[in-house]
Amino acid sequence: MEYINSLDNNTVKKIKKLKQRKYRELNGEFIAEGRKFLDFSYEPNLIVLKEGVENEENIAPKLDRFKCRKLIVGDKIFKELTSQENSQGVILVYPYCESSLEKLEDNIIVLNNVQDPGNLGTIIRVGDAAGFKDIILTKGSVDVYNEKSVRSSMGSIFNMNIVYMEESELLKLLKERGYKLHVTALEKNSIEYTQMKLQEKNVVVFGSEGNGVSKEMLESADETVIIPIFGSAESLNVAMASGIILYKVRELIKR
Repeated sequence: MEYINSLDNNTVKKIKKLKQRKYRELNGEFIAEGRKFLDFSYEPNLIVLKEGVENEENIAPKLDRFKCRKLIVGDKIFKELTSQENSQGVILVYPYCESSLEKLEDNIIVLNNVQDPGNLGTIIRVGDAAGFKDIILTKGSVDVYNEKSVRSSMGSIFNMNIVYMEESELLKLLKERGYKLHVTALEKNSIEYTQMKLQEKNVVVFGSEGNGVSKEMLESADETVIIPIFGSAESLNVAMASGIILYKVRELIKR
């Protein structure tokens, strides 16, 4: 393992830059923080440990699984790199996950301008748990490699095929490939999610937290879907709504 004790070190500077989307996209790398990520098999490009963590009994065997470069840094440097108040002393730098439009399965999640990174990470986790493999985000949505999105996904980001597309190109693709669009929206003709009628190929669309789905997405919907509110709450968080609807879709698929 290498020991670094200078904030002017090029690797330290690079990691700090990866906190910005433009540098993540430029380098094709992203940051994940926390010891849980040492349990996943996805190979990082770099592991950074706060000095002393490398000697902990339950950490060393996990580090031995990975062939990548490993750095040890002092507390001062680690504080410059961490995004968490109570950090566990482990930061990993990963290459972007592979993504492809060629391997889309028959049931897809579409996120239309979702902006909150925590919501995105949770939806990735829920989608993975419900057996979905594909998420398409319209361009303008939050970056999937935002540190909060990665952390909220709890490793499910490594299991999903996640693609960004322009909305017009996405709608054209879905039509050409014969997907039925189930769009979540509060419209007069919206049906309760329990009444969805699935076809062989289906897309479930969730909109942004503040504005819902776009006009173009709404106009392209084959059916609009709602979750009924029985109490006094105005609405449901998009991540929570995705969990309710995606598990219902999974139940309908099994029938």
